[in-house]
Amino acid sequence: MSKIGKISSFQSLGTVDGPGIRSVVFMQGCPLRCICCHNPETLGFDGGEAISVNELFKKIIRFKVYYGKTGGVTFSGGEPLMQPDFLIEICKKLKAAGIHIALDTSGCILNDKIKKLLSLIDLVLLDVKYYDNESYKKNAGMSLDKAIEFLSYLNEQNIDTYIRRVIIPGFTDNEMSIEHINSLKEKYPCIKKVELLPFHNLCIEKYENMGLEFKLKDTPTPTSEKMEYLNSLLK
Repeated sequence: MSKIGKISSFQSLGTVDGPGIRSVVFMQGCPLRCICCHNPETLGFDGGEAISVNELFKKIIRFKVYYGKTGGVTFSGGEPLMQPDFLIEICKKLKAAGIHIALDTSGCILNDKIKKLLSLIDLVLLDVKYYDNESYKKNAGMSLDKAIEFLSYLNEQNIDTYIRRVIIPGFTDNEMSIEHINSLKEKYPCIKKVELLPFHNLCIEKYENMGLEFKLKDTPTPTSEKMEYLNSLLK
């Protein structure tokens, strides 16, 4: 019997969550509470749409012709690691169909089941949110150590990895932030690319509609000049 998972939404043809043209599946549920989260609708485990592996596979396979040689499917969220059984089953079907699979994750969990899932993944987009444990725990609800443990395992298994960091003014828009990423890139050769993502507050309306407070509502988007400067520091 096809397993049932919970998804928040399905984007048929995306271009920012991994290489090429990709379908993006936003999984429902996340244990973290990041102050910069722009998908608050994905946080709760009771929300979302129930869908079977077979149903989701049919949605994805329809767009295979558009993926070309570099595209595929990306599982994002929420936190996809919270539904490993569902993802293992669908990833097996996607691998058999020759579709490239990316996983967009915080790396908050690493156990035998997650390791089984990772054996089916072609690319991990690892969101290393902050450069110190204190900021991590205060602003995300997990530790930097967890993310590094996850990255270490990806490196051991030679799984291609993109490091992502949201550049938040007053939090991660400084030279120490980039020095930290450069040190990771030097230590872990599995890192093939670094993506600095500018913070934005376009999600304010979502929070208001859900009756939630967006703690960074008055935080500006970093300027293009600041983003160019920080990118120039990447090695």
